[in-house]
Amino acid sequence: MVLTLLAARRFLPLFVTQFLGALNDNLFKNAMVLLLLWREGAAGPALVAAAGGVFILPYALFSSLAGELADRSVMARLIRAVKLFEIALMLLGAAGFVTGDPWLLMAVLFGMGVHSTFFGPVKYAILPVQLAAAELVTGNGLIEAGTFLAILIGTILGGGLVLLEGGIWVVSAAALLVAGLGYAAARSIPPTAPAAPGLRLDWNLWRGTFHILALTRANPVVWRAILAISWFWTVGATVLSQFPVLAKDVLGASGTVVTLFLATFSIGIGVGSLLEARLLHGHLSLRHVPWACLGISLFTFDFVLASGGGQFVDPAALLAGVAGWRILADLFGLAVCGGVFSVPLYTLMQERSDPAIRSRVIASNNVMNAVFMVAGAVVATVLAGQGVGSPTILALTAVANLTALALIWRTMRRD
Repeated sequence: MVLTLLAARRFLPLFVTQFLGALNDNLFKNAMVLLLLWREGAAGPALVAAAGGVFILPYALFSSLAGELADRSVMARLIRAVKLFEIALMLLGAAGFVTGDPWLLMAVLFGMGVHSTFFGPVKYAILPVQLAAAELVTGNGLIEAGTFLAILIGTILGGGLVLLEGGIWVVSAAALLVAGLGYAAARSIPPTAPAAPGLRLDWNLWRGTFHILALTRANPVVWRAILAISWFWTVGATVLSQFPVLAKDVLGASGTVVTLFLATFSIGIGVGSLLEARLLHGHLSLRHVPWACLGISLFTFDFVLASGGGQFVDPAALLAGVAGWRILADLFGLAVCGGVFSVPLYTLMQERSDPAIRSRVIASNNVMNAVFMVAGAVVATVLAGQGVGSPTILALTAVANLTALALIWRTMRRD
């Protein structure tokens, strides 16, 4: 079924469009982060720390409007408009790279967050329209796998290209090229009828956000799926944020080891997403979700234990002994479990949502993802400020995940 979907016009253009969008987000963001650290001196770390919040903020601000717009629009047409906006942003981004203006770069990063905010509801809402019910699990698995692969490629390209001679020009050209290719792919997405053509947009963003959350909470099964997805993103974001700290302070490693960790994690998510699609054979079921949640905690615990096994200056040193391979195996297993955990929950959210409000439900998911990730980041920051080390933060995350497992198991038994 994977090859069938990748050869179908009702899926391939959307897959390519979302893949290139995720790649460009991370290409631009990582290149910008390195440039700020390089050019801004003492102010660089503060700007880099703010960058994550700047990118996530639009999800909290504009998700309600994005969901309403997706429900009332021809989604293929809306996707093309979003991709044109991305091209305009990359032109501004090129100006920011060339002039070195940090505030222009931050504004473009905020714009990329807006781009992702408006693309997210359409990306997931159009899948149940374009795909048969038996194809939806596989489609979500491919989207999830493609997203994390794109994150990996974009992160590596952004960091590698900007450090080249004339790197700012290379990055600017690459980002414009990727945005242009994304628009070209979007032009091949088949049109669909609007889900709610008469819907009026609520420009009061605060009221609109609470309204879409209330709509979603009216469906308890979907609401619980969204809470579980948001928890998954919180755990994932916490683990990813601890990679650089753990590599530097515990392993005595270079940045190349962090890149290897990111590659292992991204590939693992992709493998887990496709594995779950294959295990379910197109039939929606949550039977693997509790086991995947348990696996996330167990692999995280062992990752922490294995990280105390020695110093690994570079990838060669990490791969030279059993301890290094254990670290990578734990990280890969953790990520595989994450893919297995998330794919059926995304599918449940799509299948069990009323088609007339599906985009707004997905927008609610984006709001809750942002709230959970920000809360997780605040907790991790407070713990780090109190002198709690990266291994302890990861261990506490694993313990908290066991609590989530208990809630998921209880909910599944009740439902």
